[in-house]
This record gives sequence, C-alpha cells and structure tokens, in this order.
Amino acid sequence: MESTKPTVYVIGGPTASGKSKLAVELAKRINGEIISADSMQIYKDMNIGTAKISAEEMQGIKHYMLDYVSPEERYSVSNFKKNADKIIEEILSKGKTPIIVGGTGLYIDSLIYGIEFQDEKIDTEYRDKLNTIAEKEGLDRLFKEAKKIDPKAMEKISINDKKRIIRVLEIYHKTGKTKTEQEEESRKNGVKYNYKVFAITLPREKLYERIEKRVDQMISDGLIEEVQNLIQKYQKIPTAMQGLGYKEVVEYLESKLTKEEMIEKIKKETRHYAKRQLTWFRKNKEIIWLDGEKDTNYNIDIIVKE
Repeated sequence: MESTKPTVYVIGGPTASGKSKLAVELAKRINGEIISADSMQIYKDMNIGTAKISAEEMQGIKHYMLDYVSPEERYSVSNFKKNADKIIEEILSKGKTPIIVGGTGLYIDSLIYGIEFQDEKIDTEYRDKLNTIAEKEGLDRLFKEAKKIDPKAMEKISINDKKRIIRVLEIYHKTGKTKTEQEEESRKNGVKYNYKVFAITLPREKLYERIEKRVDQMISDGLIEEVQNLIQKYQKIPTAMQGLGYKEVVEYLESKLTKEEMIEKIKKETRHYAKRQLTWFRKNKEIIWLDGEKDTNYNIDIIVKE
C-alpha cells in the first residue's frame, strides 16, 4: 500500500562517490531542496578539506546545513536531528521535496529510524579520564570495554573511531542504559516521513582513484593555507580540526610529517574512511544501491521510479 507520509529522499555512500552531483540533478528533476548530512561540511571556514559543494555546483538549488556552525562549537547528532527535522518541514511547507545527502551514516540513521536523543550535559571529568586511558593504554582498551557494554552498537563502530567509542561509554556512564537501548526506546514513536534511501557504490579501484585525485586537488586548491587560516582565526585548534584531512595538515605544520607523508597519510586515511562508510550503509538491508559508474540520468530514473 502506498504510504500517505510525505516522501523524503536520501542519497548516501562513500566519500568521492558523486553524491552531491547526483543530488543536484535529482533536485532539478523533482523540485527538491538539499539538506547536507555531513558532519564536517556543517562547519564554517572548512571548505577545501571537506570537499564542500561550491555555489556554481549547486546550480541554483538551495542547500541547507552547510557552513552552519563555527569550528569551535560542539555539534552532535542530536543537534543535527533537531535541525534537520525543522528544515524538512520547511521544505515540505513550500511544496518542495527534501533530499538528504551525505556520508555521515549516524546522521542519516537518526532521521530514517526516527531516533530521538536525550539532551545530556557532558561529564568532562569522565571524558578526560577516557582520553587519558586511550592515550596511555591504547584505544583498544576502550573499544573492548565498550563492546562488553553494548556489543550491538559496536558492530558499526571502527576500532579506530575514538569519538564514537567514547560516546558509547559516556551514554552508559551517564544514564545506566546502553546506546542501543536508548535508540530502541526512541524508535517506538515511529517516523514521520516515507524515507526512500539510496547509496552510491563504485568498484574499489575506481573509488580509490577518485579519492587520490580529490586529495591532490585539495592540496592544489590550498588545503594547507586553509588550515593555517583556521588556526590563526580560531587561535586554538578546535575539535573540528581533528577531522580527516585537517589533522594530517596540522601534523605537517608541526613538522611531524613531511609534505609527501602528509599527502599519502590523507589518501590512506580517506580510503579507510570510505571503507567504513560502505560497511555502515551495507548494514541497512533496505538501501537501494546505485551504480556510480552509470550515467546520472540513469540513476535518477531508478530513484524516481521507487
């Protein structure tokens, strides 16, 4: 039976797979507007390293949640969910179709599964304690601890993803409930929209080739200068600067890496990130996969027929 809920399209997939371009062409076809679901493009002044879409590439299509907060601010998935829900309503009220596009699986899951997050103040003392353990004993110790507490949540979290490992431990420490228990409780309310979820895939060698070209282009476009400007503008290095592509440039500026080592490290870490993104999306059995090597119009035809 056809859903009576408003339709919201979602385009996910790994970095450098062509999500932004496809979303713009889809928006032109279906009178849509785009909401970014990218945890780095949310930040102002971070354009080159996040591969943020340019005004020219937008082709007149309105984009939301780009340049949304200062790099000094903490921005959580809870913040994203609240803001994205409001924007979806705003787009629908104009008689247009919302299109969510991005590679941050946690952001996308918060919408398509209707996960509600409790507002929790950070226990900075506990977080500092966890960071100290990670530093002195290794992140593996925290990963194992989190896995004992919440094995289901940890299925989706990489052994190197310090931020999310710590979050799993913080939630349990603060509430006595696991992250999985919280999410299952929040999903009981159901979702307001008919989410049609797609993700782009490419052969590994093709994806890696695109990643390498993109990193080279970022360096050429002035990524090093962008990081220098951020450090100068914000005085101290904000949390956002721990993002992929930024932390490696900081290491280079601190003479911990040569320029060649920095470039190679960004490429390597981006390949690993793309692999983690694909693993995350593949856990959603309802996703419709699009072939990134096919013509854009071919994939749009698949999307609009669903």
